[in-house]
Parts: sequence; C-alpha cells; structure tokens
Amino acid sequence: MAKAECTPKWNTLALRNRKTCPTPEKSFQTTFTPVSKDKNSQTAGLLAGGDTQSSNGPSGQFVARGSIESPSKVLLMLVAGLSFSTRLYKLTEPPHVCWDETHFGKMGSYYINRTFFFDVHPPLGKMLIGLAGYMSGYNGTFPFIKPGDKYENQNYWGMRGFCAVLGSFLPIFAYLIVLELSNSCTAAIIAATLLIFDTGCITISQYILLDPILMFFIMAAVLSMVKFNQQRYRSFTASWWFWLVLTGINLAGALGVKFVGLFVIVLVGLNTIGDLWRLLGDMSLSLVDIAKHFLARAFALILLPLILYVTIFAVHFVVLNKSGPGDGFFSSAFQSRLIGNNLHNASMPEYLAFGSTVTIKNLRIAGGYLHSHWHLYPEGVGARQQQVTAYLHKDYNNLWVVHRQQDNNSQSGNPDLVRHGDIVRLEHKETTRNLHSHLHEAPLTKKHFQVTGYGINGTGDANDLWQMEVCGGRKGDPVKVLRSKVRFLHRATGCVLYSSGKTLPKWGWEQIEVTCSPYLKETPSSQWNIEDHINPKLPNISLSVLKPNFLEILLESHIVMFRGNSGLKPKDNEMNSKPWHWPINYQGLRFSGVNATEYRVYLLGNPVVWWINLASLGLYFTMVAVASIATQRGFSLGQQRIGMVNNGGLTHSLVLVRGGGLLMLGWLLHYAPFFTMGRILYFHHYFPAMLFSSMLTGTKLVWDTVISVFFYLFHPLSYGMTGPLAHEPGSAMAGLKWMDSWEF
Repeated sequence: MAKAECTPKWNTLALRNRKTCPTPEKSFQTTFTPVSKDKNSQTAGLLAGGDTQSSNGPSGQFVARGSIESPSKVLLMLVAGLSFSTRLYKLTEPPHVCWDETHFGKMGSYYINRTFFFDVHPPLGKMLIGLAGYMSGYNGTFPFIKPGDKYENQNYWGMRGFCAVLGSFLPIFAYLIVLELSNSCTAAIIAATLLIFDTGCITISQYILLDPILMFFIMAAVLSMVKFNQQRYRSFTASWWFWLVLTGINLAGALGVKFVGLFVIVLVGLNTIGDLWRLLGDMSLSLVDIAKHFLARAFALILLPLILYVTIFAVHFVVLNKSGPGDGFFSSAFQSRLIGNNLHNASMPEYLAFGSTVTIKNLRIAGGYLHSHWHLYPEGVGARQQQVTAYLHKDYNNLWVVHRQQDNNSQSGNPDLVRHGDIVRLEHKETTRNLHSHLHEAPLTKKHFQVTGYGINGTGDANDLWQMEVCGGRKGDPVKVLRSKVRFLHRATGCVLYSSGKTLPKWGWEQIEVTCSPYLKETPSSQWNIEDHINPKLPNISLSVLKPNFLEILLESHIVMFRGNSGLKPKDNEMNSKPWHWPINYQGLRFSGVNATEYRVYLLGNPVVWWINLASLGLYFTMVAVASIATQRGFSLGQQRIGMVNNGGLTHSLVLVRGGGLLMLGWLLHYAPFFTMGRILYFHHYFPAMLFSSMLTGTKLVWDTVISVFFYLFHPLSYGMTGPLAHEPGSAMAGLKWMDSWEF
C-alpha cells in the first residue's frame, strides 16, 4: 500500500499537478489522512464502492476517528433533546379526537378487546398502538366515533406518546445516517435541524397515526443498512451480523405497518445488489466466500423479514379472535373461526340442496349479502318492481329459498343436491318474490341490467330462472356450503348476477347496488358463496371441519387488503391531494378545528424547510454533473466551489454522487410511485420521501438559523391555536398565509 508518496489532500495545487498520485477515491481508501477536529475519515456504505481491498477480513484501513467522537456525541445529545422536547410538548392538546385518530385509535381499542376488524394496512402499527394503550392504562372502551369527540377521562396520552416517541427518533436517525454518509458533523446537524424544526413532522408525530411508526422503521432500516456497509472490511464478525440482521428486522417492521414499506425494501435490495456486484469483482475472494456473502444476505434480508412478517399476522389472528365489524369483508369460511359469529362452532348441511333456505354472500370486498325488502324502485329507475340489493350486515331479509325450475312439491325423502349447471329459482323468504332480471338498465351501472323481486308465492315468468355454476367446476359437481364459489347466469338475457359495490341513494337505503352484468368474466363481484344453510332433511356437519388453515387465511387477508387499497377512490366532493402538490407544500391537511372558537391544528410543512428541500432536489443533478466533470479533469473540489459542507477528508464528489445518490434514490422510490396510483391520496403520504430530501439537503446547505426562525413563526400549526383566523386581525398567523391553498 503506497502511502508516503501521496501528496496531502489539503494541498489542492499539488494534487492537481501530481500525476502519479492515486485517484481521490483510492487515495482515501489507502492512505491515513489527517482530519479536522469534527470530521471522520472513513467512508460509509456506497462511498467505498470502488475499493480494491479484501472484503473478507479485518479492515486494512487506519482511521482517525477519536477526534470526532466527543463533539458528535454532544451534538447527538443536543439533537435528541430538541427532538423529544418538540414532539412531546403539548402532547395531550387538543383533548379530543383529531383526524385519523378516529380510525387508528379505534383499531387499537379492537386489539385490547380482541375484536376482529378490517383495515387496508398490515397489522403491526395498530397492534403497537393497542399495546401502548394497554400498557398506559387505557381500557379500550372509548368509541372513537368521529373527529372532535372529547376524550374526557380516557388515558389517550399513552397511544399519542408512543407515536410521538417514535417520531422523535426521526431527526436522531437522520443525524446518524448523514454522519455516516458524509463523515461531517455539520452535514448531520443540518439534516437533523431540518426535521426537528419542521412543523409538519412535529404534527404528524403527535397523534395516534401509523405514519410515525412507519417512518421510524424506514429510517431505522436505512441507518442499519448504512452501518452495515461500514462493516465491509469486518465480514462475518459480530458487528457485521448485528447490523445486517437489524436491517432485516426493520424491513419487516416497515412492511408490517404499511405496504409502502416495500419502497425501502427496494432501496435496500438495490444497495445489496451493488454490494454483491462489488464482492464479485474482488479477486481476493473465492467463489465459496462470495456464496457465503450471498447466503448471509439472503437469510437476513429476505428469509428473516418474511418470517417476521408472517409472524405479525399470526399474532394478529390469535389476538383478534372475536366477531366484529370486519367479519363481512371476509369469506364465510374465514368468519367461522371467530367467536361470536353465527358460523362459529355451527353445524349445517355440507352440500346445497333444492328446498334449502340460504344466505348468499358476494365475494368482493364489502360486496354484501344478497338482500331484498318490500320497497320498490322509484319512478324512473327501471321497472317499478321490488328492490334487490346487497346488504353488509346479517339480516332476516338476506334469506332465500332455492327451488327447482319447476318445483315438485310432493317430493319426499332426501332432497336432490344442487349441482354445477342446474337451473334454479331463488325465492325471497320474507316477501315470496323471485330473483328476477330483464333488459331495463340498472340504477347506477347503466351498462348493466336491473335486478328486481318479481311474482309472488312462487309464480313469475321465465326471467326468474338462473343457471348455477361452480367456478372451476364440472357438470355434476355439488355446491359446497362456504367453500364453493358460484355464479348465477340469467337464462333469458345471458347476464351474470353482480354486486357493483356502488352505494344506492336514500331510496335504496344506501345499500349496495346489485345488477346483472353482460360481461361474463369471472371477478369477485360476480362470484358468490352459500353462507347460512338450513335444510332439516339433510344431515348437519360441524363447520369446524371447514375452517381454513393459517396459510389460507393469510392469503385471503392479503387479497382483501389489496382489493381494499385499490377500492379507495375519491368520493364526490372529497378532497384528493395530487402528488405534485406535496414537494411545494401546496396544501396542508386540517387535523382539528375550523372556526375561530375551535382548537385548530393544521398539517403543513415549515415552508422554508420544504422549499429549501425542493431547491436542493433541483440542484442535485447539476451539482453531480459539475463535480463529475471537475473530477474527470483532475481538479480537487473545495467546499466553497460546490456549496457543500466540510466532510473530513472525503472528496466532495464521493459524498455528492454516492452518499447523495443513495438519498436521492430513496426520495424517488418513496415519491414517484404515487403518480401511478389510482387510489385516493393525501398530503401525509409524502412524509417518508420528505425525510430523504431533508437528509440530501443536509449534505449541501447551511440554513440552521433561518429554519429556526421560521419554525417559531409557524409553530402554532403543530401545537394548535385558537382565536382569529389567519386573515383576521389579531391572528397568531397574521401575514403568514402565503398561499391561498393553505387553509388555516
């Protein structure tokens, strides 16, 4: 290792003229370089991607780190103190339900009461909220009906405090990540300051929400990954394994809170691919050594997170064992495992037969039970016949009797089973009208046909006949209760019975529209199953034998969650945020209060922080181009030339291209996918990406004082305010409503 011949890095003129000196990157890796008092001298993660040293043993580098440890620890303590104090300040205010606390606080209560519910997100975040509430003395009885409901004497502070504590770690993680990537305490403290004094980050951390939990695991995963990259010269040591395994644990945590945790998994995956590619080019490693590295990463970053993720659901299913509001979203077989559900430990005939009384459940999410009642369709809505709808709750009006095409009332003995391809007539038990369709258009889905109740006491016409098909079945296959997916094909028109998922107006009691679809493709909306089954002429079996196993309910849960996410469309007149709004801080989100007499909290980022971040993102590629050209021409870039902070001996191009590149990739992965999503979006979806943009900004700019001043000006948005609105005299926010789209 050539050391003595290399000209010191601080002599930039000599470095440009010295043609025999190694490149800045190799010089960094192979020389012992003096550093200033507050800087490190060892690159992090991707910054050392071009080294030629062996990665299968102790480091050959000698690093002067002692001079940074003391000031960095002091700064870390300062960051921690400011972060916790800003997040925990006025934590119990306002003492009423704010925004999505009505959902996630209620779900925490469900865990305490062991009541089953449905949500479009994986369960870890809600389980942790419930655990925090339970540990702090909350008894799970508060209903969380709507925003604004007073907490009164409930111990809600434990759940809020848990979220605030996790949110307090975000600036700490940002400090440590940037410190590793840039080896600069200055860069690290800037990144932490951006997050400490961002009003949006404070607001989103102080309430019972999934966001601070999700961001905690995302940042913890990135920090663990960066720390692991630092261990590249200490392969298979205890610290190497610790950071690798911790990365996998945090990946499972992120995905276990929300599916957007996939974005940080992709980030870690790309970093790992690059790491393995570098190892493949290390000629000091044998193929056996490379195989060991690959298997270690496969175990810690794929197998371990998968095991932990599945374990989260196993705990979820064990805890939530009582029937609750989520039953109707799942299959009848799934419901049979829930205590208190009418299918739990029930017994009924296994196969459907003519003469049976049944309930028929649609298989789409919130598809409902086939239902009818005495009310007619109003004038101007198809034929004025009896309404047929889908109803989300169990009800006597969900009962139907299965008849033959021509019933033989004198039949005795065991009734004939209904089989794939049989023609049936479904008679509504309460009103005795037949399930009927015709060529009138449906109430809401105009390309479909109307479904009605027609005739009386079994009399009707040819439009009452339906062919029953078992999905994937063959002619003669019997229809199994709970397990068989069936379709009802209308004999006269050729359409298929369908639950559109659309809510009818008040004349339809806001139940779900049922139509007959001319589009015959098999979808959950056109698939049904027999749930309740009553036939005294058939032997009963215990439904316990039909209960699905763990893998089946795990798969069903994910199918239901994915469909639920895709079904989150904006409703009429509902505010839908656009992804391009987010980086410019175009419009916030009202957490609490509207008028001057109410306690108002408004989710909006510190404008200076967000607009600096936006400028930083825009300048990044220009700076990379300048740095790359300058480095290619042999120039050493001083900190004044490209606006970057001192990095303790690391070349600016390395910090900018590799450390900054990692953060830019993280920002893109957590932001760009939202442009492709068809679901409803909100401002808070941008906050994981905002963490990466703040860390990227921290490596380039010094704005601490300005940020602190504007935090002071905008802090009422986070901690709440009363009195005049922003446009009224005497308001605490007078003169600060810089954009008309800000609603405070």
